[in-house]
Amino acid sequence: MGMRALFALIPFALLLLFLSPIATGIFNIGNFTGAAVSALLTVIILFWDRFIGIVEWLWQRPAGKAVVCGVLAFAVLCIITASVISFFMIREINDRPPDSNTTVVVLGCKVKDGAPSLMLRRRLDTAYEYLADEPDVKVVVSGGKGSDELISEAQCMRDYLVGKGIAPERIYMEDKSTDTDENLSFSKKIIESERLPEHITIVTDGFHQFRSDMKAEKLDINAYNISANTPIWLLPTYWVREWYGVIYYLLKK
Repeated sequence: MGMRALFALIPFALLLLFLSPIATGIFNIGNFTGAAVSALLTVIILFWDRFIGIVEWLWQRPAGKAVVCGVLAFAVLCIITASVISFFMIREINDRPPDSNTTVVVLGCKVKDGAPSLMLRRRLDTAYEYLADEPDVKVVVSGGKGSDELISEAQCMRDYLVGKGIAPERIYMEDKSTDTDENLSFSKKIIESERLPEHITIVTDGFHQFRSDMKAEKLDINAYNISANTPIWLLPTYWVREWYGVIYYLLKK
């Protein structure tokens, strides 16, 4: 039991990691799925003998055998799907532009009390570092105003970048979008109307880059990536949530 309890610490630690965002009001399909799977694995490891006994009991019955095979097939399918999507997500995390002839597009995120949330601030700091190194590059800040936001995400991002020293004339606001599709579609219209470089560099969280790239490709946009670092206590939740986002996007195409 001692060694078993030691192994159970791994999924239990993951369980705590998936539950930790709830303390800040973040609860979505990502931490729900991660917490459920982690809790299940913890229980299975701790009560391994009883678990095997249940499986053997089911295996001795035709209907039970079908249940075991079905659950196993579903688990294998989920593992393969998650692994394949994760491979492409990791591959797209950083695809930096080869030169400065692009337009930066910063994808919006939550605004709290008129100020950028933790994730949005990290995206903006990442964009600022690049813009500071490339003084000729223009940027489109993209994000509308949610019902619980005092100002639009675009306005918040513009104010933040100007406050850090980016010249206002380098910043273009796209403040009508409500999702990533509209972020990129509406930003493309601004880029075309303002005659900015048509190739773009997307700044968002690393877990979000793969889906953003797929949507950019659909809009016939050649996109590069510069990724913000997601806080470690949020990364598992949003990484798992992104699996669902990618699957939904592929099914919707």
